[in-house]
Amino acid sequence: MGLAAPGADNLPDFRAQLLAGRSGVEFIETRYMGRVPAGVCRFDQFRYQSKKAARRGTRAGAVAIWAANEALRDAGIAIGDGNRASTGVFVGITEHGNVETEHEIFNISQYNYDVKYWTHHHNPRTVANNPAGEVTLNLGITGPHLCLGAACAAGNLGLIYGAQMLRLGEVDLALCGGVSESIHTFGIFASFRAQNALASHEDPAKASRPFDRGRNGIVVAEGGCLYTLERLDGALARGAKIYGEIAGYAYNSDATDFVLPNPARQAECMLLALKRAGMNHEQISVISAHSTGTTSGDEHEAAAIRQVFTGPRFPYVNNTKSYIGHAMGAAGALELAGNLPSFNDGYVHPTINLDDPDPECRLENIVINKALHIGEITSIMNNSFGMLGVNSALIVRRFR
Repeated sequence: MGLAAPGADNLPDFRAQLLAGRSGVEFIETRYMGRVPAGVCRFDQFRYQSKKAARRGTRAGAVAIWAANEALRDAGIAIGDGNRASTGVFVGITEHGNVETEHEIFNISQYNYDVKYWTHHHNPRTVANNPAGEVTLNLGITGPHLCLGAACAAGNLGLIYGAQMLRLGEVDLALCGGVSESIHTFGIFASFRAQNALASHEDPAKASRPFDRGRNGIVVAEGGCLYTLERLDGALARGAKIYGEIAGYAYNSDATDFVLPNPARQAECMLLALKRAGMNHEQISVISAHSTGTTSGDEHEAAAIRQVFTGPRFPYVNNTKSYIGHAMGAAGALELAGNLPSFNDGYVHPTINLDDPDPECRLENIVINKALHIGEITSIMNNSFGMLGVNSALIVRRFR
């Protein structure tokens, strides 16, 4: 895998950040709104991308190019004539093109809205397949590519779609996951503020507070995480390092509201993922919770988890957004990445900033503010839910 997260640009550093309880959220200045807490990524953009390509491309594309190259390097795979046509790129996104459109409108406003100052790069920058397409251009991949618009469930959906394409035999290698450039558009911040759902705190590191009684909204973050996904026989044949095995997955729709989640449909999604994995709820070691720090969203997910996971053995629960904020289309992919090393080190990273747990969000075995060593960890359920009622649950098992 390859990743860029607020506070880390590789998995070992990201895992160390999570186990240490160290937030990656900071204040940034955004147009028209001033100072807001946000999750900001820092990585060596020009390690894999020329300055000319970067000027023509997008921030989401740059994140995707970094993550794709790092994932291939981590996997020991080179793209060449033997595999370029059998490799697919499937990238989850929440939205794409807002950043570029906002910047161009602001730019021509300085010139009396004269469109001759509008960039001719705008159309390829704003098409929905841009981040995945930029990866194929960078790496010379000629297999299929697309972006999956699945709101904040998109990171999971990138992995699910990659698994489906492998199972269909459409590709032999999938570069898949999710990316987000959300902090570069003021519209997302303004919209969440209009909904009374934008987090605020005098200390940005404490602004993201899922499940806490004092939570007051979402911390917007950028980031990305892409994985190399293969069929097991191919991975074993080349002696691949295997982080985990996709055991089951599901995604469904609430069909009830534009924004408010439906815990019954979320529970159905988790149950379907368990059924497809051939597992029962007692076989899940860790739940990586989606919870974003909004009042109703956290309550509804907690209710859905309680509906699915009924005693006597309750899995451990944690949340990664408390460290990095909500990375939108990248959220599910990053949150899974942060938890996968638990198969080797036996630790469940905590939810930080959970100083006053909300009784409406009660969950047994939620790990609070300090990493917990529980020994053998065999499976992770990664929850990601999004607007327009899209739900996803991905189960990854320790490979033996």
